[in-house]
Parts: sequence; structure tokens; C-alpha cells
Amino acid sequence: MRVLIVEDEPYLAEAVQAGLRLEAIASDIAGDGDAALERLGVNEYDVVVLDRDIPGTHGDDVCRDIVGRRLGCRVLMLTAASRLREKIAGFELGADDYLTKPFDLEELVVRLRSLARRPSRGAPPVLEYAGIRLDPFRREVHRSGAYVHLTRKQFAVLEVLMTAGGGVVSAETLLERAWDENADPFTNAVRITISTLRKRLGEPSAIRTVPGVGYRLEETGRYR
Repeated sequence: MRVLIVEDEPYLAEAVQAGLRLEAIASDIAGDGDAALERLGVNEYDVVVLDRDIPGTHGDDVCRDIVGRRLGCRVLMLTAASRLREKIAGFELGADDYLTKPFDLEELVVRLRSLARRPSRGAPPVLEYAGIRLDPFRREVHRSGAYVHLTRKQFAVLEVLMTAGGGVVSAETLLERAWDENADPFTNAVRITISTLRKRLGEPSAIRTVPGVGYRLEETGRYR
């Protein structure tokens, strides 16, 4: 999952980003509405955590833009406005969920995962492929019934591969979906993470390298 945090309070935005990182959720920060629109034009996000009252382009207009352009990402409005009328107004703008400040990070994470599991591509809440079962909510992975302990980054990469359902995923896409925008595009982090993920999943290897293209999950597990 990749999330855009639109929040003009740097301390809060960075605290949320740090908390999401612990849950294997990649995120970027936009401090105002203009920056948010710029990032939405460049990156693909699953969920936008959007403060309504932000500098520059108002949060309401950012929400309208997301809905109007049919970007496919969900919108969770995060705001101090708690009155029912204000919540209704948020939903009328096209928001998918609403969370008021102050909030508990654990609740935010649950809401994000709930939104991300029902995007336009219709990903199921629990992913299963090639004998692997991945539960995003419990952050658990099992292969052939046996529990597999993964690091946060290994889990994030596997989740992207599982969502592809056997389709080829490029290294660039993995870097975009499992890391944040500060990741070095020339890093070998993807290759290293794939290598360690293979070892954690065990034999036969479930991840196939497609030379010059990327990686995919292999049902037969015959390829490395």
C-alpha cells in the first residue's frame, strides 16, 4: 500500500509517516494542497489521508480533483471538524472515510487497510497465490500452512507481487509501491529484498525473475 499524507502540521505528518512505516505502509507527505495535487499527478496512491483545512488549494478542492479525475485512490479525511454536518459535507465531496483529530494511530491503520482492500481493482482482504496466504490486516504470511516471518519491507514487496496475481511486476513498480518517493531509483534495494524474500519463503522458489522485465509469483515454483 502507498499513502499520501496531506497535513500542514509537520510534527503530526512525520509522526503518522513513522507509524505507517512500522506497519509496512509506504507514504509521502504533502504540506499543502498544491503539493498534494503535484504528487497526485506524478505518483499512484491507494489512499490519500487528507486534512480539509490546509494552505494553498483547499482540502475540499483536492478531494474534488481526485474524484473528478477518477484517480482510483480512496480519500480519508482527517480533520479537527467533528460536527455531523461537517462530516456529511466531507462525504458529499466524495471522501470514502472520515477520522477526527485527535485520533489513535492503530485506528488510522485499520481504516487505511479497510479502504485499500477495496480499490477499483477489487483486491480481496486476504491474498492467496502460489500456495502463499497473505493477510494484510494481521500482517501474517503462511506458505503451505506454515507461518513465514517477514520483515516489513519483505512483507510490502510480497503484497505487491500477490496483488498482481501472477503478473509481472517491474523493479520500478516495486520501488514505487513499497518505498516512498525519497527512494533512490538506482538503488539495488529491490533486488536485495527479493533475494532475502525468496530465502524466507523457502523452497521451491515462488518468485520468478523475468529478465529485463521484473518479477512474478510462480505457481510451480520451478524458477529462481
